[in-house]
Amino acid sequence: MSSLGTGFFRNLLMLLLPLTASSKSMRAPKTSSLFPLRAASTAASQYIQEASLLAMLASEAGERKLIEAAVEAIGRISAPLQIGDDVAVVDAGGIGLVLKTDMLVASTDVPPQMAPWQVGWKAVVMNVSDMAAKGVKPAAGVLAIGVPGDYRLEDFKLLIKGASDAAREYGFEIVGGDTNACRELVVAVALAGVAKRIVPRSGAKPGDILATTGYFGLASAGLKHLLEGLPARPGDREALVKPVLEPKARLREGLALAPYASASIDSSDGLAWSVHELAKASGVGFRIEHIPIAPEAASFAEDNSLSPLDLALYGGEEYELVVTIPPESWSAAAKAVEEAGGRLIRVGVATREKHVVAVVDGREVEVEPRGYEHFLT
Repeated sequence: MSSLGTGFFRNLLMLLLPLTASSKSMRAPKTSSLFPLRAASTAASQYIQEASLLAMLASEAGERKLIEAAVEAIGRISAPLQIGDDVAVVDAGGIGLVLKTDMLVASTDVPPQMAPWQVGWKAVVMNVSDMAAKGVKPAAGVLAIGVPGDYRLEDFKLLIKGASDAAREYGFEIVGGDTNACRELVVAVALAGVAKRIVPRSGAKPGDILATTGYFGLASAGLKHLLEGLPARPGDREALVKPVLEPKARLREGLALAPYASASIDSSDGLAWSVHELAKASGVGFRIEHIPIAPEAASFAEDNSLSPLDLALYGGEEYELVVTIPPESWSAAAKAVEEAGGRLIRVGVATREKHVVAVVDGREVEVEPRGYEHFLT
C-alpha cells in the first residue's frame, strides 16, 4: 500500500524494539507512557542507535528491495500463492484459509486533516482492498495498536470505532487485538477469510482484457491539495479529499469478478505499478489504450499545471481493482460487477511483448514501473 512520506522502517523498528530486546529492562511497559530514551540504559541507547542505522540502510534499499530480501531469506513456500502476492493462503484441513495483514503508521499514512475515526477506518479498508483483489470476503479481523503516551483516550475510542465501523461495512467484525506503548501511533490489522478459489496475480494471458473498477487520480490530487495546499475547485474538493480520508474497498466488485478474472491486484501503489506487477507475475505485457482519469483529477491537474497522466498512473492511495479477464468472459464479468453495484472499465489488453505501453495522443509511450514506495525519499 502507499503512504504519505518516509521514515516508516525507522518507526517500525522503534515499535519492534521492545519485542526484540533480550533484556527485560529494555521492554516497553504495556501502559500509555512512552519508553523514555533519556532514562534508557547505555545498552538500550546503543541498540536504538544501531536500529536507526539499520533504518537508514532500509531507506536506501527501498521497500521492494526489503521484500525481495525477505523472500530470499524465507525461500519458496508450499502455499498456493508465493510471498509477494496480496494475501497468503494455506490449506487448513481442506479449507483455503486466507490471511492478510497491513500496517498504518501515523507519520507516513495519516495526513494532519485525518480524524481518529478515519484512521481506524482506513487501517481496515486498506486490508480489505487486498482481500477484494483476490475475491475473498473477510470473516474476522484483529488489531494491534501501538499508542503514544500523549494519545487521548477519547481519540483511541474513536479510532477503534472507525475500525469497527469499517469492518461491519464489509460484513465482518473486529474480534480482538493487542495494544502496546509506542513512539508514535501504529495500527496493524490482520484479516482472515476462507475461499475455494483465489485470483492470483499470475494468471493473465495474451489477449486478456485489462480493466479497472474505477477512475484514477482523485487520491493523488487530494493528497496534493491536503499536503501541499494546491487549490481545488469548490465543487471538486469533496471528490478529491474523500478517497484520502475515507477510502472505499471494492469488495463487492472483487467478489463478483472472482469467477471470471484471470489475474487481479489492488492499485494502492498506483495504476502503473499495479499493471507492471501483473505483467511480471504473468509473464506478459500490456497495451493501455484508455487511461481512466477522473474528471475532477483532470480539472485539478489543469488548474495547477500538473500532468493528469502522472496523477492517474503514478499516484498512490487508490483502492481500485486492476484485473484481467479472458475476452469470452468479459460480458458476464461486466454484468456481474454492474449487478453488484459497481462498474468495470476496459483499459487495455495483455500482449505477448513483455513491456507496458500506453496509447497517448495516438502514439505508444512507455509506462514506467514506478508508483509509491515506502522508505525512499
